[in-house]
Amino acid sequence: MKTLNPLILLLFIAFSSCSKEKMSSKKQWFKGNLHTHSYWSDGDEFPEIIMDWYKSNDYQFVALTDHNTLAEGDKWITISGDSIYQKAFKNYLNTYGSNWVNHRMDSLNQIQVKLKTYNEYKTKFEEDGKFLIIQSEEITDHFNNKPIHINATNVKQKINPQGGNSVLEVMQNNLDAAAKQKKALNIPMITHINHPNFGYAIGLEEMKALKNEQFFEVYNGHPTVHNSGDADHMSTEMMWDYINIAYIENNKPLMYGLATDDSHHYHRKGSKWSNAGRGWIMVQADSLNPKSLINAMEAGQFYASTGVELKDLSFKNNMLFVEVKEDKNTTYKISFIGCKKGQGEPEEFATNEGNKANFKLTNEMLYVRCKITSSKLHQNPIEDLLFENAWTQPFTFSE
Repeated sequence: MKTLNPLILLLFIAFSSCSKEKMSSKKQWFKGNLHTHSYWSDGDEFPEIIMDWYKSNDYQFVALTDHNTLAEGDKWITISGDSIYQKAFKNYLNTYGSNWVNHRMDSLNQIQVKLKTYNEYKTKFEEDGKFLIIQSEEITDHFNNKPIHINATNVKQKINPQGGNSVLEVMQNNLDAAAKQKKALNIPMITHINHPNFGYAIGLEEMKALKNEQFFEVYNGHPTVHNSGDADHMSTEMMWDYINIAYIENNKPLMYGLATDDSHHYHRKGSKWSNAGRGWIMVQADSLNPKSLINAMEAGQFYASTGVELKDLSFKNNMLFVEVKEDKNTTYKISFIGCKKGQGEPEEFATNEGNKANFKLTNEMLYVRCKITSSKLHQNPIEDLLFENAWTQPFTFSE
C-alpha cells in the first residue's frame, strides 16, 4: 500500500484545518426558547415529550427552566386522574417503552412515574450542530408576595433563592449568586429577568437600579404576565426603552430583550393556557453550543420574535438594515424606535411599509432599535398581542 509523502500529508492536514476553521467561523441563525417548564416543577408534561415537540418544530436549542430545581436526582410524580393526563401517560409509555419509562402503582392505585434527569433525556435528543439542550433554572423568589423570577441559563449547580429586604435587593442578591457561580466555575452563563409585569412586581425604578444585568423578557407567552401593562403600568416594551435611556446615561451596558414561551401547559391550548411556540429568540452564532450562543447574546447578536423571521439583519457604519423573510399575502410595518440625547423620552424615528428598511443612526441619538409588526395573526395569541412581531436589539452610535 502506498503512503503519502510526509510534506504532502502535512499540507493536507493544514488545508483541512483551515477549511474547517473557515466553515465554523461562518455565523448561522439558531432558534431557541430559554423559558420552559416540565413535570420537574409546575409544567404538565415529561421532559422528553417537550424536547421532542421543540425539536420537531425546528428549534435548535431549548432550556428547561423549572422553579428552584435542576433535573437531577430521584423524583417521582403521580399522574392526575384526569383523562387528559392518563391518555398522555399512555402515549409517553407507548412512545418510549417500559424499558425507558420507570413507573409503578401506589397504594391508592395511582400511577407514579420516575422522571428522567437532564443527563438522561438529553442523550435522546441532542445532535451536534442540530439540537442543544441547555441546563437552566428559574430562580423563584419573592418580596411581600411580589413574585420575583430570574432565569439562569447554563447553570451547573442549583441556585437557591437568596431573599432580601426589598424587590431590588432580592433581584440583585439572586443575580449576584448566579454571577458568583459563573466566576467560580469559569463557565459561560447568563441571567435574565422574567416577566417584570407578572403581579406588577418589578417596576421601572428597580430595573433601572440593577447592576450587571443585560437581559429581560420584553415578551413572555404566559397569559397572566401583563406584557401590555394596564392603565397604571407601562408595557414591558415601553419599560425596555426607559431602562436603556437610563443605562446609557449611567454608562451601563445595554439591556437586551428576549421573547420566551414560559410554557407550562401541553395538553390544553388557547389564550388561557401557557403554551409552547409563542415566543423565541434567533441567535446569530458561529456554532451550536452554550459558549457560542451566550457570547453572541452578550454581544447583542440576536433578535426576539413571536412569528416574524428576518432574512437579513445588520448594523454597519451606524446603519441599521432589516429585511423580513416574507410570508405570502402578508404586509409588514418596520418601525425604528429610540431616543435623542437630552430628551429622556423614547420616540418613533421612522416607519416603513414593506419587507425591508434601513435607518441611519447619528451621534445625536442615544440608541435605535427596530420593531417589525406583521399583518399575520399570531396562531395562539395572548392579551391584545394579536399579530406576529419581531424586535431587534438596541444599537448605539460608534465614532
